Amino acid sequence: MIRVLLSDVDGTLVRGDKTLTDRTVEAAHALHEAGIHFALTSGRPPRGMAMLVRPLALRGPLAGFNGGLVVEPDLTVLEEHAIADELVPSAIRLLEESGLSVWAYRGNDWYIRDPNGPRVDRESHTLQFEPTVLESFDSLGPGVAKIVGVSDDLDAVATAQRRIGDELGERVSAATSQPYYLDITHPLANKGAVVELLSRRYEVPRESIATIGDGRNDVLMFGRSGLSIAMGNAHPDVQHAAQHVTTTNEDDGFANAVEQFVLPERS
Repeated sequence: MIRVLLSDVDGTLVRGDKTLTDRTVEAAHALHEAGIHFALTSGRPPRGMAMLVRPLALRGPLAGFNGGLVVEPDLTVLEEHAIADELVPSAIRLLEESGLSVWAYRGNDWYIRDPNGPRVDRESHTLQFEPTVLESFDSLGPGVAKIVGVSDDLDAVATAQRRIGDELGERVSAATSQPYYLDITHPLANKGAVVELLSRRYEVPRESIATIGDGRNDVLMFGRSGLSIAMGNAHPDVQHAAQHVTTTNEDDGFANAVEQFVLPERS
């Protein structure tokens, strides 16, 4: 019996233009009516998911930074996993040496050095707030929850991921949320750990939790949940890791998954 649904946001819950369809909103309300807890997880900061709370009537946690900062819908902090302060300079150096533009997140704030860098405008539109521009990341201070390397050169992203793994090992988690984004977080800041958090919060076994997503960083939550659903727009490797595949995020894939796979498992 499914008691909880944990959903990714970008590429899953929202369309490419970052909007919700009417059927997605209806599906969220159907979950509430069926008594199924509904929570979100994303590489976004929690503040970047706040615009979804009211239309979806969210009462479950928002797990931002892939689980690095988990909050209530009113942004009250439930759990936080920041990158070790001594590792932040090394992670930034490795990303920059690999030719990637660097973003950093602390709390609900977003920091960059180059306002004209790749995908900054797109991220501002997605999060619905602007970054803080710094001359140097040396002034960041403690408590950095996520560092992102950004590049449209996908080979450079792959190289950076290998270098992060070789030098920093298991002291950080390094995963691509999109092919052009390399997310660096605390090792416990991953979507699989969010499944464990929800299991504790709602006192249900992991087998009663369903997960849905489209990215490679969603595979960990697929492996720890009882029901896993990949989007039709997901990479084939991600689809193969899930039990079911729904339609794309442009074709109401979330709503179709709720109707076809989640609600039938409630009773």
